[in-house]
Amino acid sequence: MKITVITSSPHKNGSSNLLASHFIKGAEENGHTVTLFDAGKSEIKPCIGCDRCGMNGKCIQKDEGETLRDLVLSSDMMVLVTPLYYYGFSAQLKAVIDRWYSYTTRLSSKHMKTALIVAAWDSNDWTMSDIEHHYLTLCRYMNFENVVMILGTGCGSPSMTTRTEFPEKAYRLGKSL
Repeated sequence: MKITVITSSPHKNGSSNLLASHFIKGAEENGHTVTLFDAGKSEIKPCIGCDRCGMNGKCIQKDEGETLRDLVLSSDMMVLVTPLYYYGFSAQLKAVIDRWYSYTTRLSSKHMKTALIVAAWDSNDWTMSDIEHHYLTLCRYMNFENVVMILGTGCGSPSMTTRTEFPEKAYRLGKSL
């Protein structure tokens, strides 16, 4: 299976990227081809709502969005990876999601498998409720097949994250595909 992993942390060695690396290791060990797109370090401009693409054409923005579009559309699965910022996606991942607009028709017709990996400092029982709901709504709207969500609470720093069960969960997810 061809998998595109989209990380979105501005911190190269942050907790969400740590979880992503464990997922990638498991997936590659199981024979899958994994391509990483680092939205946290890439130039992805926000959608400006001009509608020139008509939800199925070329975006007028000149950035790395075309590269990402080609990666996603050629994949069997997409994994969205984000730190939890104010109970939602990072701005970098939200820009990626908003730019799906230019290829919504093609993307939603794929019935793509997806997964969500989130790292959050907080461990409250309600910490992940909003991002979980947002992601599941995206899956429903885009005809995605949610494979799993790894909602890593108590993952405020890489050292905290390594002491949780979430790196192993991410690895097992990749290995199980």
